[in-house]
Amino acid sequence: MTGMEWALLIALSMLWGGSFFFVGVAVTDFPPFTIVALRVTMASLALLAVMAIMNIELPRRGRIWAALFVMGFLNNVVPFSLIVWGQTHIASGVASILNATTPLFTVLVAHFLTADEKMTVGRILGVFLGLAGVAVMVGTAVVQSLGTDVLAQVAILGAALSYAFAGVFGRCFKAMGVAPLATAAGQVTASSILLLPVMLIVDKPWTFAAPSGEAVGALLGLAGLSTALAYVLYFRILATAGATNLLLVTLLIPVSAILLGIVFLGEVLEWKHIVGLTLIGIGLGAIDGRPWSALQRRLRPRRGQPTRNLYGDGI
Repeated sequence: MTGMEWALLIALSMLWGGSFFFVGVAVTDFPPFTIVALRVTMASLALLAVMAIMNIELPRRGRIWAALFVMGFLNNVVPFSLIVWGQTHIASGVASILNATTPLFTVLVAHFLTADEKMTVGRILGVFLGLAGVAVMVGTAVVQSLGTDVLAQVAILGAALSYAFAGVFGRCFKAMGVAPLATAAGQVTASSILLLPVMLIVDKPWTFAAPSGEAVGALLGLAGLSTALAYVLYFRILATAGATNLLLVTLLIPVSAILLGIVFLGEVLEWKHIVGLTLIGIGLGAIDGRPWSALQRRLRPRRGQPTRNLYGDGI
């Protein structure tokens, strides 16, 4: 990936890292389907307003809208619902570890469903190193709680798998010539159409007590920052860097959460954070491939120079 793509990926990790916090606040006053439906509906309204200001139109072809509904189902309806429900039963730290399996699922899905994102030893090794780094950063106490609520944890893994399929499927929008902003707006609009009836039938929101200001603010942040703005970046990166590179963001989300806590909340950088960051950095380097290629070039003998054996004698 280019430097700009890495910068966008880091920005996306910060926006999505905040979603775990926003969901943790919102679930105190809103049930899962209401959070998910209002999240995508408010994001849709925000993106449609931006498109109107920029004089950009939504796509009109039925084939594109069919793809947008599939994308909305895989990228919003299924994973958002599973993650929000899962977070009502397990800690956000456990959810972040399980969510970080997304690149592993993506490597596997992309290997079988694409021609240009095949599985390599470096990618698999890098994903496992990244997962180890996330586990170290979050802490042993959280890791030990894995398996205590199996159904909720399976739900988070199901969300990760759905994200993987969405990342691979979403490559089609570049071939269709749909701009990232229009793709993002179309996807959350399609998701809203799918989710609003479910919310009305299952949650019956008219029966709720009045939510707190904190819960409403969390929902606004979830829609505006972690969904509307995040998906503009998502489809921009997907169009140029591919699904596997894009979904490395789930390894960076815990990093962003910890760094934001250090900068804005006065939290302390511990040794486990340094070790975890190092493992994630090495893992990202293995997946990207360029650091290892550069190292091999440096170690490779120059043309015309004799190679040497272990004892230092010219061969």
